[in-house]
Amino acid sequence: MNINDLNIDESAKCNIATWLNGDYDAQTKQAILDMASNPDELNESFYRSLEFGTGGLRGIMGVGTNRMNRYTVAMATQGLANYVKKVVGEGELRAAVSHDSRNHSREYALITARVLAANGFKVFMVSEMRPTPVLSFMVRHYRCQTGVMLTASHNPKEYNGYKAYWGDGAQLVPPHDKAVIDEVNKIQQLADVHSQEDDANITFVGEELDRVYLDCVKSNSLNPDVIKRHHDIKMVYTPLHGTGITLIPRALKELGFTNVNIVEEQAVPDGNFPTTPSPNPEEPAAMKMAVEKAQAIDADVAFASDPDADRVGMAVKLPDGSWRLLNGNQTLSVIVYYLCRQWNEKKLLTGNEYIVKTIVTSELPRLIAEGYGVRSYDTLTGFKWICKKIRELEGEQIFIGGGEESYGYMVGDFVRDKDAVAACSMIAEIAAWAADQGKTFFDVLVDVYKQFGFYKEAQRSVVRKGKSGAEEIEQMMRNFRNQPPTELAGSPVVKIDDVQTGVSRDLVTGRTSAIDQPSSNVLQYYTADGSKVTVRPSGTEPKIKFYFSVCAPLCCHDCFEATEKALDEKIESLKRSMGVE
Repeated sequence: MNINDLNIDESAKCNIATWLNGDYDAQTKQAILDMASNPDELNESFYRSLEFGTGGLRGIMGVGTNRMNRYTVAMATQGLANYVKKVVGEGELRAAVSHDSRNHSREYALITARVLAANGFKVFMVSEMRPTPVLSFMVRHYRCQTGVMLTASHNPKEYNGYKAYWGDGAQLVPPHDKAVIDEVNKIQQLADVHSQEDDANITFVGEELDRVYLDCVKSNSLNPDVIKRHHDIKMVYTPLHGTGITLIPRALKELGFTNVNIVEEQAVPDGNFPTTPSPNPEEPAAMKMAVEKAQAIDADVAFASDPDADRVGMAVKLPDGSWRLLNGNQTLSVIVYYLCRQWNEKKLLTGNEYIVKTIVTSELPRLIAEGYGVRSYDTLTGFKWICKKIRELEGEQIFIGGGEESYGYMVGDFVRDKDAVAACSMIAEIAAWAADQGKTFFDVLVDVYKQFGFYKEAQRSVVRKGKSGAEEIEQMMRNFRNQPPTELAGSPVVKIDDVQTGVSRDLVTGRTSAIDQPSSNVLQYYTADGSKVTVRPSGTEPKIKFYFSVCAPLCCHDCFEATEKALDEKIESLKRSMGVE
């Protein structure tokens, strides 16, 4: 193969030459030669190196600098090790490593652990797959300076990923994230990677870690007596072939719940996710089997965790016996309501408590918190920013809980990432608490709407794959920034927040003000009737995301359907205005 004859990027040609001439295995080199017949695939595989986004390193598994494979994992780990050693300086180096059920995750985790160990780190690695929140917990528990979770979260089966964590147990934020990439980019050949073939200086951990983590999850419970009275509330749970099966059923059992029904067809860990087109609990198809089981046994609630068990999707039974999927904003709102109300009723509030959510999340959790005298903070999208705020306020204020619209929730701060184990445990307790009042989980949501306003949100993603897709997404953001809409769904745009420039413009008064957030490619449009539209490129997937939020008062339970219909129609009108029907 003559690389120069191929119609591909110069950067791809350079990367291909390095791999063909370097100390890479014969199978990898042959795979590169085989791709010569498909220049587009070859270009996509090599035109760049994977970069850290809001979720770390993530990509399709395969051969190439732009793919997840044993070499890109090893190089990323060497870069991470170099940076940590540079920052930490002298002293004992410690690192934690975990992985999910995806294909090659265990292999990548072992490579990561061995590279770290060869670089002088004392490594703590899970003896078998564990959820992402356990990795975050491990970093703090074992006093590590860094940690790595091998997972692509809820992405399709073709993907895998590498989430890097700092010593506070949270994912990397600036300047660490970019600095790690800078170190990775300095590694031009495999000879730069220090590795080992054995497990020297690697400690494999299991039950001793599970025990202390589960004790922390159990400590979140606010109403153990209510659980005792309603221990047999009927629940359905599915791990979607992921890591949740290792700890979520056990956590529920230890809390006292005795009627947890597992979707057995999805209980076996499997990186091919054979029973669902996508292991993403945000999607109705992923929840289908859980809802069907819940209907069959007349359960009260059903919930699912994604492969690395940091996100939770849920469904609830309605008064007429039908079932409804709740979105992340709704579940978060109920969790925040329960936490704030219970802390208030138990006289635990001192006026120094707070919650955290992201700027694309519903305003409802903020209103709930403030209604109980609890502070609320907004951050950029991604749990690393939520945890950065927790770190900044540590020792000064008390974190109750928080989350984001994309089905990630946190209760307590012993984990510094979204936690499906703790979230499922709290959802189950809320269902029991509702039953103790003769209500359902859905009734609690309606009560929240009546008290604080009916907020309805929706998201629309436009997928554009590959290099050309990334360029198209960039152009779409430029167009929205340079030619912003003047009205949306018939209502004038009265304010525009450009988080990238850090400027908020009041279009009514003409005044501008600074946005107290790090620069990020996010645009938000506010209309005169209280609607909000947010636009941003995804940090982990080839798509541009649109978030729509509308609100209206809810007078009574009987008005729910009519009010929701009006709000849904308004959202559809907003979508048309943004050209994303």
